[in-house]
Amino acid sequence: MSDTAKIAAVVIGRNEGARLVACLTSLAGQVAQIVYVDSGSTDQSVQAARDLGAQVVELSPDRPFTAARGRNAGFEALKKSGDLPEFVHFFDGDCIVESGWVAQAVTALQADETCGIITGWRSEIHPERSIYNALCDFEWHRPAGDILTCGGDMAVRSVAFEEAGGFDPSVIAAEDDEFCIRLRKAGRKIHRLPEKMTRHDADMTRFGQWWQRAIRSGHGFAQVGTMHPPYFSKERRRVMVFGGVLPGIALIGMAWSAWVVAAVIGLYAVSYLRTVKGLVTDGLPKDTARQQAAFLSLSKFPNIIGMMVFAWRRLRGRKMRIIEYK
Repeated sequence: MSDTAKIAAVVIGRNEGARLVACLTSLAGQVAQIVYVDSGSTDQSVQAARDLGAQVVELSPDRPFTAARGRNAGFEALKKSGDLPEFVHFFDGDCIVESGWVAQAVTALQADETCGIITGWRSEIHPERSIYNALCDFEWHRPAGDILTCGGDMAVRSVAFEEAGGFDPSVIAAEDDEFCIRLRKAGRKIHRLPEKMTRHDADMTRFGQWWQRAIRSGHGFAQVGTMHPPYFSKERRRVMVFGGVLPGIALIGMAWSAWVVAAVIGLYAVSYLRTVKGLVTDGLPKDTARQQAAFLSLSKFPNIIGMMVFAWRRLRGRKMRIIEYK
């Protein structure tokens, strides 16, 4: 059996348009089968996927759309076909897959039976178009080797996917982290190859898009951290301190002493400078590091909104609905 016959692709998307076409086209010849799972698109995504030869699964709107639900539906479609491949590679519909990447992933999975997931390096297609795209591009830069979690672009051993129970469809953000935690608990390793895997198109050009994405991240910190303590504990503490506690102290201090406000501003300044230093150490030019550090500092405010949204939904017993940014 050829390497191509051993792996299928599941692509998820919603109103990705030309990005989806680019994604599916880049997979031609790399996998034996492509399943595209659509979450209520109102553009021509579904027809475009069919025209390119993908099997299409359209999710019903009777339940909240989530990336996790979409990936599960794609895996189930492959199972129902009667010939579940040894490996399934999940991709987001706004990513272009690097030529030859899938074969590398298959080779790595075949080389280590204990490995449940192989991933690689993702980058942004247009990091120069906005600071928001550039932030994403830097976010994708992660060390290679054995890792704890990875993003949604992942090649998964089919038996490992079932051992872990698939994705949790109730998780609306950081669902990939949550899945990876359970997969490792099932005794599987996760490995990142030092190879280019996908080129992502965040297409974020407005402040509001970035803000909404940061709200979603905060929701993910809270939800996955609640499900698997102490995961995301460091992130949640920083959000609570810089997005909640310090602003609260500053507000109280305005009616009490200007020195309290000055002290809070000083703490933010120290945190900002430490972030700049860390980004420079990681390889960013100083000017770029200063700019990105400003947004990373500011992100704690939408993050805490997302955490509060999760807490409110959980308290009220509400369903966890997706937070979209584009």
